[in-house]
Amino acid sequence: MAKAFASQGDLAEKKISFTEVGRDLWAFTAEGDPNTGVIIGDDGVMIVDAQATPRLANKVVEKVRTVTDKPIKYVVLTHYHAVRVLGASAYGAQQVFMSDKARAMVVERGQQDWESEFQRFPRLFQGHESIPGLTWPTMTFKDRMTVFMGGRRVDLMHLGRAHTAGDIVAHVPDQNVMFTGDIVEYHSACYCGDAHFNDWPATIEAIRAFDVDAIAPGRGDALQGRDLVRKALDNTADFVRSTYRPVARVALGGGTLKQAWDACRAECDPKYSTYAIYEHCLPFNVARAYDEALGVDTPRIWTAERDREMWDALQG
Repeated sequence: MAKAFASQGDLAEKKISFTEVGRDLWAFTAEGDPNTGVIIGDDGVMIVDAQATPRLANKVVEKVRTVTDKPIKYVVLTHYHAVRVLGASAYGAQQVFMSDKARAMVVERGQQDWESEFQRFPRLFQGHESIPGLTWPTMTFKDRMTVFMGGRRVDLMHLGRAHTAGDIVAHVPDQNVMFTGDIVEYHSACYCGDAHFNDWPATIEAIRAFDVDAIAPGRGDALQGRDLVRKALDNTADFVRSTYRPVARVALGGGTLKQAWDACRAECDPKYSTYAIYEHCLPFNVARAYDEALGVDTPRIWTAERDREMWDALQG
């Protein structure tokens, strides 16, 4: 029997957790659904990743209001994907931050990504009719930007290409906590359809160099303590390598995409088949890895039509 397309069969509501990962630093997580970070400063609140719709973003706001009544002033978007950014309007923030490259990707492929992800994740687009349009930053930066929230400093940094070309992290030095977006996952498959496989491990090592005490990852539970942080970094890097290497071997040997798919499954299924969104991600991951191995540096744009064609060829 063919598998339901992407996450169309995943309709069960997830249990939300709201975990303090440092003083006045919180991780909103939901069993493998996209996470949101919360940074409370002296004069306001910063949100890290916005959720897919205003309705889902309001669930974050409800949790924020259980711990502070300070105004939400800032939204940081770690990359351009629709499930991360289209709920931003719900926060009423004064400033929305993105990397230069992430904004350029909204220009280049934001609408196609919205239509693609809407088809893939129906449950995550509850209340989609309230999305006012593409989310645009009010401020961008190339490599690094610092935001002072009263006495609390937040460093926004592009440490390298990984999950996308424009990924950024948010580091809070006073608690040595980092919000990584989808560069790091925990017991959730990495989505690599827009990835840069050969750069991703080095970007993880750049994160490791901070020797942080906690990480709020893109998906999965909050990571508290250096041992758990180390395990998540190691595991994410292994997922990326285990996906890319068998696919590259087949591609460079003149094999077909379907042969690359079989090789990837043989490598990854024993280790990762129980992870959240694994079956959803796998066809997109294999397709991108195959392209990268053949020298396609800029990921091809996913459209709703291309999604279906690729899925039917590999996962159908």
